[in-house]
Amino acid sequence: MSTSTTRRDFLTQTAAATVGGLLGASRVARALGEESAVGTPPAVPRWRGFNLLDFFQAMWRPVEGDFVKVEPVPEEDCRLIAELGFDFVRLPMDYWLWIDSDWPKTKKLRPDDLFKIREATLEKIDQSIETCRKYGLHVNLNFHRAPGYCINDPEREPLSLWKDKAAQEAFVHHWTVFAKRYRGISAKELSFNLVNEAPTPRPGYMTAEDYCRIMGQAIEAIRKISPDRLIFVDGLNVGTKVVECLISTGVPQSVHAYYPAQISHYRASWVDRDSKFPEPTWPIKNPDGSVRIGRQQLEEHFAPWGELRRKGIGVHCGETGCFNRTPHNVFLAWMEDVLDILKGHNIGWALWNFRGSFGVLDSGRKDVDYEDFHGHKLDRKLLTLLQKY
Repeated sequence: MSTSTTRRDFLTQTAAATVGGLLGASRVARALGEESAVGTPPAVPRWRGFNLLDFFQAMWRPVEGDFVKVEPVPEEDCRLIAELGFDFVRLPMDYWLWIDSDWPKTKKLRPDDLFKIREATLEKIDQSIETCRKYGLHVNLNFHRAPGYCINDPEREPLSLWKDKAAQEAFVHHWTVFAKRYRGISAKELSFNLVNEAPTPRPGYMTAEDYCRIMGQAIEAIRKISPDRLIFVDGLNVGTKVVECLISTGVPQSVHAYYPAQISHYRASWVDRDSKFPEPTWPIKNPDGSVRIGRQQLEEHFAPWGELRRKGIGVHCGETGCFNRTPHNVFLAWMEDVLDILKGHNIGWALWNFRGSFGVLDSGRKDVDYEDFHGHKLDRKLLTLLQKY
């Protein structure tokens, strides 16, 4: 099945959403305790923290019986994040983890599977949220893989979120389940991030209007159940471009800070697939020694997000960091510019990840003098930089 919308339909829906969107936004502002004029979309706190990957990438997990192995966020991670002075955790999640079907054996989902939800997995998410709350960490739930779309291997999905009505209904259904499940938790403690890294609009695949229409359906469904829930939408073009047609809803937007990829994803197999990126420096220079990408270009890159923030729309950076093959001194120099610019716009951030190849713990870098820290290898220089901003 497929669905489409005319431009007239889209503009009508957008106009109708404006009043309700701003009213919902002002309710969220009150729930967050933010100062906000009536009808003004809320800003969001400048939360700082990490992505935790305990519900990430279902396909590559070990199978236990008929299902893949899923464990809640370790309490140690939450305790250490809070101890180090941070207040935010983003959970990028793969919805396949809570689909109750035989996909762990077949490695495929059928369209009819999209509405089959496994309670046991959701209970692990419940436990994770409660552990984060115990340590005063705001939890941001994100569908990294949503019904019909993922930035990684989208062709694995049995339907397309951008073209198929059934996938769109499943997308709204899953967020409705989460909205009902967590409606008793305040916006100060829990937020939703609808889908990770929206694609770049292109003819025949997805338009910006498609994205706004489908996200709008989920926003409306969530607000009917939980009017105070804080909802984020990722930027277009893989989280880099402001979504103009969603500004009227009042929902905050999420930017991802991986520009330029030559630095952030040097030798990361899922981006630098053929290992062709030249070894990075910061700034990146042309053969004649002139700067090709440096601080000025970073400022220009984030300027639209700062402008969105000044309009009163909340902005948060849901992901940033560098893969562990980027030279450490280059990573730190680039990271300081990124964090300084974000702070200048009053935008918080979340490093990808806490433990692992982008993290402050156990990153596997070969050019770091690690410090023993609660049984982990701590990158003290990176930690000090993050704590500064």
